[in-house]
Amino acid sequence: MTLKTLENALDVLSYFTLETPEWGLRELARTMDMNHTVLHRILKTYEKKGYLIQNEVSKNYELGLKFLEFSSVIKQKMKLSEFVVPVMKELAESVNETVFLTLKDGREGVTVEIAECKQQIQFNVAVGTRTPLYVGASCKVIMAFIPEKEQLEILETGMKVFTEKTMTDKELIRQDLKDISEKGWSFTKGEFSESVFGIGVPLFNDAGTIIGSLTIAGPSYRMPEEKLEEALQIIQTKTATIQRYFNKFGSIYY
Repeated sequence: MTLKTLENALDVLSYFTLETPEWGLRELARTMDMNHTVLHRILKTYEKKGYLIQNEVSKNYELGLKFLEFSSVIKQKMKLSEFVVPVMKELAESVNETVFLTLKDGREGVTVEIAECKQQIQFNVAVGTRTPLYVGASCKVIMAFIPEKEQLEILETGMKVFTEKTMTDKELIRQDLKDISEKGWSFTKGEFSESVFGIGVPLFNDAGTIIGSLTIAGPSYRMPEEKLEEALQIIQTKTATIQRYFNKFGSIYY
């Protein structure tokens, strides 16, 4: 197998997301601009090894259970469930809002752990959700601490509009990122999801490199300006506890 063939094969997997969890052969070939015969061989190889499964009815391909094994290995190695999730649950109980841990993966943030609150109406996010770094509190607080060159590269690739409050002006975003880096946290309302607030605090590895964030989120009406400071103090305190864990173990992966 050539390096280019391997690269193409790995690119195929990146198209299976929460937004598009399944693909037909011809539809995926057209989207990737790949020869459908070549793609068919790649898909069948993945299916044989358990990385993809083919729906017997629709004939579309979906991710296989093999990926759950990798997820379990990573979580066990990082011991997120043992050390980080209990702190997240304490935070969710304290602020009575959803809490989620986001880790940086290239130019996106990936939700890796969630602690739900007891509110009847709450912000719902799924493990594995990928979000561009330029939108929402959880990701913008990550983007604010990456090198400026990388920020510019992300902004030059184009920005998707998620709501009417999604920022798309490059200069305004750069100024917002500068403000976030100076104060050390991000607060957004309705940027990624309509009528949803987010308060994000950064997480770094032991070398001081940004690796992710901890965020609380919920309906905007439950976070008026007068409640922001109290909620921020609580999440910063809990984030400091998680930060100490990443200072000790974060270099395993970053």
